[in-house]
Amino acid sequence: MKKRSDKHQEVASLRRDLEQTRHLFVAGFEKLTVAQDFELRRAVRGVGGRYSVIKNSLAEKAAEGLPAASLLKGLAGMTSLAYTMADPVALAKALTTYAKNNPVLTFKAGMVEGRAIEVIDIAQLAGLPSREEMLAKLLFLIQAPARRLVSVLSGAGRHLAVVINRGVKEERFSA
Repeated sequence: MKKRSDKHQEVASLRRDLEQTRHLFVAGFEKLTVAQDFELRRAVRGVGGRYSVIKNSLAEKAAEGLPAASLLKGLAGMTSLAYTMADPVALAKALTTYAKNNPVLTFKAGMVEGRAIEVIDIAQLAGLPSREEMLAKLLFLIQAPARRLVSVLSGAGRHLAVVINRGVKEERFSA
C-alpha cells in the first residue's frame, strides 16, 4: 500500500504532465503481461510519448480544473494514460497498432489539442499520415509549380536548339 505522501507526489507529478500536454489517450487493460507492458511502453516512448498506469481516483484528482478532467472523471477498471506534447497522430498509430496485436488494450477516451474525442475518432486519427508525411506532401505541392515553370522554360530552349541543329545539318544555316 502506498503512503499518503507518495500518493500526493504521484498526483502532483501527473498534474504537471497533464498541464503541459494537449494530447492524451485513456486506455484500459486487463491481464497485460509484463512483457506486453514493456513492449507497449517501448512503442509509446518510440514516438515521443509517455505511458503510465494510474489509480482512477488519483487521475481524477490530478486532472481537476484541467481540460482532461472530463476524460478522467468516473473511470472504472484498470486505467493507463498515454500522452505526448508532440505528434498525436504518431502516438495514436502506435497505440492502435499495439491494440490490434494485443486486444487486452482498449481505448476509453482521448483528447487532441485540448478537446475530447470519441474512441472511434482515435482510430481515424491513427489513419492520418504522420506530421512528416504531411510536411513532405506540402513541400511537394509548393515545389510543383516552380518545377513545371522550369520544365516549360527549358523546353522552349531545347526546341530552339533542335531547330537550329536541324538547319545546320541540312545546311540551311552556316555555322
